[in-house]
Amino acid sequence: MTDPVNAATDRPKQPVFDSPEMGALAHLYRGEMYRSKIWRTRLDATTNWAVVTTGIAMSVTFSHGENSPLPLILVELLVCVFLVYEARRYRYFDIWRTRVRLLEICFYGPMLRGEGVRVENGWNEVLANDYRHLRFHISYWEAAGRRLRRNYSWIFAILALSYLAKLCIDPAPLQAVDELWARAAIGPVPGQAVLVLGAAFHAGLIVVGMLSLFQQRATGRVRKTNARQDPMLESWHRLTGD
Repeated sequence: MTDPVNAATDRPKQPVFDSPEMGALAHLYRGEMYRSKIWRTRLDATTNWAVVTTGIAMSVTFSHGENSPLPLILVELLVCVFLVYEARRYRYFDIWRTRVRLLEICFYGPMLRGEGVRVENGWNEVLANDYRHLRFHISYWEAAGRRLRRNYSWIFAILALSYLAKLCIDPAPLQAVDELWARAAIGPVPGQAVLVLGAAFHAGLIVVGMLSLFQQRATGRVRKTNARQDPMLESWHRLTGD
């Protein structure tokens, strides 16, 4: 007589998803990847605007020795607006990227290892709940800090150095500190106040970049590794002989 317990144990395990559902999940991955790509393109567009406006401001400022450095300040404020827009877009991009990474790790990963589809860790419930209740996964400040460290810190640094260079060399090399205050003045605002406000502005950017560095929750960050100890490269050379 067959033991019912052993019979239940010996019964072949039913697949978690049937063929149509597997196809639907594959199309879902492609759709989320497409969303991620579109929002990534929107991020690049905002950065391109910042780079182009920076180049225009530098061309206008340095085209003639008598030109005012004020365009550099105005464009720096405009670049700050671009950073605000890009941080918002990055939060949306992170939604789709997080879903893509979840599918890659929990759906495709086990299949590539020959384990089939596994749902023991509940990744499918997590993904279903994320579709049911759409929400941001990172804070606005983390998004702003990431974009600031990756791209905008260089743009702000170039603008600041260009502004200081303009004050020091045009219309003639700087001879005294009083000349610096006079060149930095903007209308009724004295040059000392302008430089102090500029220094405070850049110090605030540094604070945002540093504080957000220690509060990162975003997924999909690329890990730094030694190229000589990279398993992917080692496997590539072993498999291809290259």
